[in-house]
Amino acid sequence: MKLKQYLDWPLVASFIFLTGLGLAVIYSAAFPKAELSFFYKQIIFFILGLLLMVATAIFVDYRRLRSNSFLVLSLYLFFLILLGGLFFFPSIRDVHGWYKLGPFTFDPVPFAQLGLIIILAKYFSTRHPLVKQWPVLFISSLYALIPAILVFLQPDFGSASIFILIWIGLVLVSGLKWKHLFLLLTLSIIFGGLIWSFGLHDYQRNRVISFIHPSSAAAAHHDWQVRQSMIALGSGKLIGKGWEHNSQARYGFLPEARTDFIFSVIAEEFGLLGVICVFTLFFVIIWRLTKIGWQADNNFAYFLSLGYLIWLTAQSFLSIGMNLGFLPVVGVPLPLVSYGGSSLIAFYIGGGLVMNTRFWTT
Repeated sequence: MKLKQYLDWPLVASFIFLTGLGLAVIYSAAFPKAELSFFYKQIIFFILGLLLMVATAIFVDYRRLRSNSFLVLSLYLFFLILLGGLFFFPSIRDVHGWYKLGPFTFDPVPFAQLGLIIILAKYFSTRHPLVKQWPVLFISSLYALIPAILVFLQPDFGSASIFILIWIGLVLVSGLKWKHLFLLLTLSIIFGGLIWSFGLHDYQRNRVISFIHPSSAAAAHHDWQVRQSMIALGSGKLIGKGWEHNSQARYGFLPEARTDFIFSVIAEEFGLLGVICVFTLFFVIIWRLTKIGWQADNNFAYFLSLGYLIWLTAQSFLSIGMNLGFLPVVGVPLPLVSYGGSSLIAFYIGGGLVMNTRFWTT
């Protein structure tokens, strides 16, 4: 068996380089060096994710998902149960977002997002000629809204928004009419107003206020992370301070340096050149995923590939945007780079599933 036949090597190499860069930053941000448990865990997650990606690309026949509605629905319901079950377990930092498994934690949200892509790919592919009809639009929205609401109640506004962005992206690539798009935007404004008035916690609302009005009283208390992120980004200059020279992360000025704000740590250590490297690797991934999607020989593979592309792109955009201060802080990690086993493994499995579509024909 030749791996070359099954793997898209530019895609795999980009995955590995991004995760390797993340590992280097996670190691360098650990202070004191006796506290390297996150680094060692991430190595385990990386190895497991890589093995699962290769196994999925080679041994999984994605056509079983395309032809078996019961299997797809069962996976979707299983992930919903996992999301709902979080509320029956103790919270971690006031968030019902993880199952604690000994020294590890399990976050079902990334797997639920992958499950949403699969069920929407199945739904749109079987109704593609009818996708412009209102019932299809409405029912497909329910698939995204149910997990989004469960995640929003954790509370995790950032991850909840990813579910909605996946749905919107897949609807757009499925051939939405302009009048339907206008209705979507109108409903989004109304829904956003309701969330702002009744759904957000005070600290979440203050983050948005501080983003829109940096000089407001709310900003003085709630834009600490953004200000420290800006310092880290600016201090890196062209070539950075060098590996393990990250004062903002090492001395605790930049919270969540290994997860939500890892992009800023990369900029501080490796400067503009490091940022260009990250963007280049993500560009390669987007190029390869787009090529796989457009070359798909059936609608299910098309929607599956582009759905994964939308997922990765949307989350990367939100994560980098809040690091750069272009978006409010919503607590979204950078795919393939940030610390977190659940997210890393889910993205690797999804990448393997997309590559699998290249070698099975209808």
